[in-house]
Amino acid sequence: MPDEFQTTPTMTLAAASRVWARVALLSFGGPAGQIALMHRVLVDEEKWISERRFLHALNFCMLLPGPEAQQLATYIGWLMHGVPGGLIAGGLFILPGVVAIMALSVIYAAYGETPALDGAFFGLKAAVLALVFSAVWRLGKRALQTRAQKIIAAGAFLALFFLDAPFPLIVLGAGIVGFLGRRLGLPTAAAAMSTFEGEARAEPDSRSAFFAAAVLAALWLVPVAGLVAAFGRDDVYARIAVFFSKMSVVTFGGAYAALSYVAQEAVERFHWLTAPEMLDGLGMAETTPGPLIMVLQFVGFMAAFREPGATAPLAAGALGGLLATYVTFIPCFLWIFAGAPFVERLRGDRALAEALAAIAAAVVGVIANLALWFATHFLFRGQWTLAPLPAQLPDIATLDATSLALSLAAGALLRFGLAPALGASVGAGLLLKLL
Repeated sequence: MPDEFQTTPTMTLAAASRVWARVALLSFGGPAGQIALMHRVLVDEEKWISERRFLHALNFCMLLPGPEAQQLATYIGWLMHGVPGGLIAGGLFILPGVVAIMALSVIYAAYGETPALDGAFFGLKAAVLALVFSAVWRLGKRALQTRAQKIIAAGAFLALFFLDAPFPLIVLGAGIVGFLGRRLGLPTAAAAMSTFEGEARAEPDSRSAFFAAAVLAALWLVPVAGLVAAFGRDDVYARIAVFFSKMSVVTFGGAYAALSYVAQEAVERFHWLTAPEMLDGLGMAETTPGPLIMVLQFVGFMAAFREPGATAPLAAGALGGLLATYVTFIPCFLWIFAGAPFVERLRGDRALAEALAAIAAAVVGVIANLALWFATHFLFRGQWTLAPLPAQLPDIATLDATSLALSLAAGALLRFGLAPALGASVGAGLLLKLL
């Protein structure tokens, strides 16, 4: 049966781990590129999982808070080898990024004002902007296949941009619309989304997954509560732990949605870093392997670096960055182990397929809002508020023509691949700043 989940006696956990390590080291370019990479390796090359089951898992991961690419790796690792497989797949996926972002954070904090680094990150920001708009286009083509999905995406964008609506409310609303749309004869999903019936089912022991979820919940919440109890809510480490724990619960819609939330809160509410520094961090995450949301480690690093207390600033920053990473990714594993067994049992449920398709459409609107936020802060030196609405619009008179030209050039080079676009953007940024 070609659509059956496939394993072979020779596909041991050790052999699978080597494949996951290769995926992790090649996972550049943000969630869109990482999902495409996993599809090529796992579906086309290794033939571990069918096309339809891959899409089913992806739609569930897009429903969850947190980075969908890392959670997709965890989900498929769980399908292959149970809880150990999920932990190895998801853990390896983030490990290269943890190491790389930590090293870059130290360099940035110590030498961030040098002309060379300033120029390199200026070029990276231009490439990041082009990549985000490219992601909007690519994901839009994949997720917006019906008129209803396009309407949902537009509604999500307008609610975010003009009303600053909460992410969970948008995701919940999209899911309800998709579920009720089928009942009213207005399906939101393309026909292919409901073709799981008859596909062979193979899944690991659900009880071990639920037990792992319970253990992960304790490993997540007990240290956070301990930090708050020991140092108080105003301590920088307690604030990092609480903020990123909250982020791991409310940032539905994948990595780009999480980035939008982190950028706005960390910059505008906590003042841990500036908008240009946030874009520098995004440039780091785009040019290193691993989830794009690894930028949160940079945010945690800068937060503790600037409030080190009695600790050396760089050591405080390292602790803050690792703490932010820990409290963000532990819940990512928890959501998979707690939810994947249920989702596997509901693979033939058409109402669920409709709800997931509607949520995927809303995610496109979320990403479009993030793209506009990036553009506003990178291309324009000033913004104004559209009172009485909270929408922030760019001041056209403050347009930076150099930033615009570099972003357009980076976008044009993306058709030749990620590496040429990033390399040319960094080189151009260096030349501009040094000259």
